[in-house]
Order: sequence, then structure tokens, then C-alpha cells
Amino acid sequence: MQALRRVGATTLRTSSTTLSTSQTLIASFSTSSSARSPAPSSSSSASHAAAVSNSSSGAGQSIIPLSNIQAQWDSMTEQEQSLVHRQLETLQAKDWRSLSLDEKRAAYYVSFGPHGARVPVTKAGEPSKVALAVVALLAVSSALWAVARSSANPPPKTLTKEWEQAATEKAREAKINPITGLSSEGYKGKGFVQSK
Repeated sequence: MQALRRVGATTLRTSSTTLSTSQTLIASFSTSSSARSPAPSSSSSASHAAAVSNSSSGAGQSIIPLSNIQAQWDSMTEQEQSLVHRQLETLQAKDWRSLSLDEKRAAYYVSFGPHGARVPVTKAGEPSKVALAVVALLAVSSALWAVARSSANPPPKTLTKEWEQAATEKAREAKINPITGLSSEGYKGKGFVQSK
């Protein structure tokens, strides 16, 4: 898109340079012809200036109407899109206040509209569908967990608090880890007790 803008800007600069060069030549021609003849020939320079202004305003007229460019943009070919882009660049080179509302809207849409790389990734209503699907999957997984939990075997007897306390007493009697562990002097830990 930036390359297209650069090409359009270069074309615009080239055409304005050509226009100023031709106006300079016309001015020098009219001064040299007025020096030769006693009556000034302002009609030829005026008619040429009118022709130049008509050709430049003719560039503002489009084959493709700008009134509803948002609806037409996707169905246009790349050449037509390029033509509209160049036409809008020429229009924007003028005074911004002289542009019509349709021309301003078209310029904004072509520059910043949701087309090309700026097409939204998600379509309308898609986030709510995703949220609903996530909630449904969480409900299904919770139901499966509850069914699996209800049909599971009871916890083994070795995970009861009484068994863990008995294992701790047996470890003290066997003097397991007498330096820093269960059998050490002043031990205040829980030992093997993990149940609440």
C-alpha cells in the first residue's frame, strides 16, 4: 500500500512539475510574442490556461463513482482500486475544505478502511460463539469429572490420619534420621502426617 502511495505521490509531483514547466513556457512565449507584435496576445495564453485547468479538473472526475466506495471496493480489480487511489490522491492535494463529504469518506475508507491487511480476523458474533463453546466444554468436563469421581474406589487405608501417625511413631522407634529428622532432639515437625 505504501509503495502505491509512493508511486502516486511521485506521479503527482511529476505532473505538477510538468504543469509548472508548461506554464513557464507559456509565460515566456507570451512575453516574446508581445515583444514582436504591438497588441498583446493574451487570448492564446488564456485559452491554454483554461485547457490546462480543464485537463486537471478532468482528472478529478472518475470513471468509478466515489459515492459508495465501501460497497464497491471488494468487487473492484486491482487496476480499478489503483485508479481510485490515484484519483483520491489528486483530490487530496487540493484544499481539504473543497472536497465533498463522499470524497472525504472515500479517502478515509481507502486509507484506513477494513480491507486488505486490515480485514478483521474475527467476524461479527464470533467471540460470543467462542465464549459459549468454552462454557459448554467446561460444563461437559465438570460433569465427566463428577461421574468419574463418584464411581472411583474409596481412598486407601494408608492415607488416613491414624495410619500416618502410627507410621511416624514407628519411625521414631526405629530412630530414622536422628540428626535433623523425626528422631532428632527437639523435632517439632508433623512427621509423616499429611492428612487434615
